Amino acid sequence: MKKMNVKMDAGRPLPLGVSEYRGGFNFSVISRNATAVFLELYERSEDSQPVISIPLNPEIHRTGDIWHVRVTGITYGQLYAYRAEGPYDPENGHRFNKNRLLLDPYAKALVGTGHWDFEQAQDYEAHGGGAQWSPSGTDNARWSPKCAVVDTYFDWQDDRPPRHSWADTLIYETHVRGLTIDPSSAARHPGTFLGLIEKIPYFKQMGVTAVELMPVQEFNENEMVRKNPLTGEKLTNYWGYNTAAFMAPKESYGTQTLAGGQVNEFKTMVRELHKAGIEVILDIVFNHTAEGDEYGPTLNLRGLENRVYYMLEPGTHHYRNYSGCGNTLNCNHPVVRTLIMDSLRQWVAEMHVDGFRFDLASVLGRDKNGEILPNPPLLERIAQDPLLRDTKLIAEAWDAGGAYQVGNFPGRRWSDWNGQFRDDVRRFWRGDPGMAGKLASRICGSSDLYGGSGKAPLNSINFVTCHDGLTLHDLVTYSRKHNEANGEDNRDGTPDDFSANYGVEGETKSTTVRRIRSRQVKNLLATLLVSRGVPMILGGDEFGRTQKGNNNAYCQDNEVSWFDWKMLKRNRDLFRFTREMIAFRKRHPVLRAEKFYCDADIRWFGPSGEPMEWEGEKNVLGCMLFTGETNAFDGQHAICLLFNAQQEAVSFALPQTPELFQWFTVVDTSQPSPQDIVREEEGRWCDPSSPFPMKERSLAILVSQKAPLSTGKVEAPVRSKKTVKDSARVFT
Repeated sequence: MKKMNVKMDAGRPLPLGVSEYRGGFNFSVISRNATAVFLELYERSEDSQPVISIPLNPEIHRTGDIWHVRVTGITYGQLYAYRAEGPYDPENGHRFNKNRLLLDPYAKALVGTGHWDFEQAQDYEAHGGGAQWSPSGTDNARWSPKCAVVDTYFDWQDDRPPRHSWADTLIYETHVRGLTIDPSSAARHPGTFLGLIEKIPYFKQMGVTAVELMPVQEFNENEMVRKNPLTGEKLTNYWGYNTAAFMAPKESYGTQTLAGGQVNEFKTMVRELHKAGIEVILDIVFNHTAEGDEYGPTLNLRGLENRVYYMLEPGTHHYRNYSGCGNTLNCNHPVVRTLIMDSLRQWVAEMHVDGFRFDLASVLGRDKNGEILPNPPLLERIAQDPLLRDTKLIAEAWDAGGAYQVGNFPGRRWSDWNGQFRDDVRRFWRGDPGMAGKLASRICGSSDLYGGSGKAPLNSINFVTCHDGLTLHDLVTYSRKHNEANGEDNRDGTPDDFSANYGVEGETKSTTVRRIRSRQVKNLLATLLVSRGVPMILGGDEFGRTQKGNNNAYCQDNEVSWFDWKMLKRNRDLFRFTREMIAFRKRHPVLRAEKFYCDADIRWFGPSGEPMEWEGEKNVLGCMLFTGETNAFDGQHAICLLFNAQQEAVSFALPQTPELFQWFTVVDTSQPSPQDIVREEEGRWCDPSSPFPMKERSLAILVSQKAPLSTGKVEAPVRSKKTVKDSARVFT
């Protein structure tokens, strides 16, 4: 072990974490009830003993509740951690144990996460059947990663955030590792931030404007002890919704060529995505931490100030659990609010992130007793923070404690995942009776959910599928979940995805069943992309990614969750349909306007052409969108949407067009590719003297165009072979 020639002095209390200061590095951490705090410096992440342990003298190194010290003689890359002494009294909320190595809550990078062992981090020994607890006497430093002092300099090359308006935003939800870890991705850096860069040409070809990354804040993927009962393989925390360090990018998502190098590799990813005009949204977890319930590991917050950071059941060692994961962060305590705000600011200011999706965000609006606050100070502070002013804010507006705030999440700056959109669109196309009115509301931007609180359609993040649930392919392939591989006897995951298998459970060679499923996938995608609000697509849905019916693949770091890029070639027609639907949405601003439709903007009708009768059980409806600036029908840019979720064919009497204009079909999901979607100039002319025929379970989109003046009538355009060939080209 090397010797260190370091010097210490009092340092300063702020900023928290590690910062350069007067030729050295200042270390600062909060603990109100600790009686002693030690800063330990390590040579290697796997070391069980520090090179030096620095006791902080409360007379010199403490200001209020903040412990601080300036250290000279160390450089960037130095590994460090803390220990804290104090009362071990779980019944009164104290869990101090000097034998537990503690991570800095403000750590910018962790090193050595590959040998992280949560079992060694438990801070207690139980006696009398668990009724009595005492602090563990076993030191866990060997099995704990260490924090790294990180150089924040990076050549951003004049990076500028794209700052797409909400109206122009289309989100692609993906997992950093899962996107490229499969050999079929042909990535040079599979499963990493750098690997994601290699898919930028694909993102651009598809037309997405933002990637929403599942958690990249440091977590322990090896924390689970359960095994896959089908294969015997150890299960992992693949999704990462169990944060251990809020400000540190995941070490294993870097190439690990340099300690702490994942920080610069994350920044490189953001910079290159920005060059391509693509924003980066992080799925971030502030509702709970990886320390779990009273039996979980002590990693940082529990060992520094358990009673401040968590909601506790009074007089017991139990934690309030509104997250479903064992503990709940005490988000509206001033100290915790500061940690959350400093984390968000760091990701924006230092890492150039464009937005956040807050997991189980309703927790952020609860007080220390778990009650929902009418005006949560944390949510207001996030929304009004000047540094975050241009940042996109997305809430998962519910939690495991029963709160459901879709459409009513506090503050107009917040958009939220519209779970009602997901459910209603699924049920309509599944054929559940009486869903026509619900579908119309969702297409129009969900004014029934957002209009009453003064919000707009762009407060609604519309989605049909997301990481949590079945993929789009599986939604039309399985009528029930198949989570046996998770080792929980198929009890986990939502019991009802509003899915259907159309005759056969799982994969089949039946041409009839496969045709119906293909049509339904296109129906669901097209509905999403013609609806007002902000669309989000689950990564891989555009080429039929499957999880084999698993609707809760949080522990499946394998082929179940990984992107199989061979399917892109196999299902290139589906990719083409998705890409062209995105392009259609972009060409027609009426579909993504920032306001709700009014009566002058849209006209609903039934198959007869008469006004829609909403009380019927049949899921058949049509609408015409008026796109003129004065809300008057100008013909040239009018759009007609037709929906038939029945198992029988139906014919629609089309609305009249002005003189010299006619309807052209640009989308018909009942048609084989490439006739299922074409550009407007290649649309198929609709005979105005005949009803428009729609096959069962199909969707059609018509646009009005001017008839050629030379003939006085509309001729059906001829689609060139070159156009068909070019439109099928795919970047992988």
